Amino acid sequence: MALLNPEIQKQVRQAFADLQQPVRLLVFTQGEGVVPECEMCADNRQLVEEVGQLSDKVSVEVYDFLADAEIASQYHIEMIPAIVIAGDEDYGIRYYGIPAGYEFSSLIEDIRRVSQRKPDLSERTLDALKKLDRPVHIRVFVTPTCPYCPQAVVLAHNLALASPWISAEMIEASEFPHLANKYQVYGVPRSVINEVIHLEGAYPEEMFLEELMQVLDDEVMVKLTE
Repeated sequence: MALLNPEIQKQVRQAFADLQQPVRLLVFTQGEGVVPECEMCADNRQLVEEVGQLSDKVSVEVYDFLADAEIASQYHIEMIPAIVIAGDEDYGIRYYGIPAGYEFSSLIEDIRRVSQRKPDLSERTLDALKKLDRPVHIRVFVTPTCPYCPQAVVLAHNLALASPWISAEMIEASEFPHLANKYQVYGVPRSVINEVIHLEGAYPEEMFLEELMQVLDDEVMVKLTE
């Protein structure tokens, strides 16, 4: 049974009508139909495959987390289900957990942006990102029923698309409760930058950029005092 009904398929085809460059969707899964170790893996794979069928610019690659461990390691995949959105290169854009509910819009928007190879960010942000000289890791915790979460996810993924120093993950909190507990996720969206800054809510681009740069400034000060 299809996950995407005809009306949603029509809307996605319209959204994909102006895709420019090829987009690769890499799905990491495990145990489907054999050992149910990954509850949402089958649905996640099916969802991505159905999306891939809606444009000849989108290709889907499916890998087993254990059998294809070398590829999983190459893309730094830590858990499943996982999705990597890549183009000519890996931009550090990750989904951990199925992008269902409101997060489906994040997946579609990310595909559009990666196809354009152009992040939707202000010139001020792009100029600031050119000054990065060390890795930045962003984790955005979400739930499928959160209407504000896509804004936070898409912003983080745009930042990753804009800079090779940045990697950004969407993490579906209910699928990874151990991480939700670790990062004290009591509300979503909750963004974590370099394990240091925890941001509640969907921050505007300018405010998020300020917090990101503050993390890097703090790291420099720590190194100077060591």
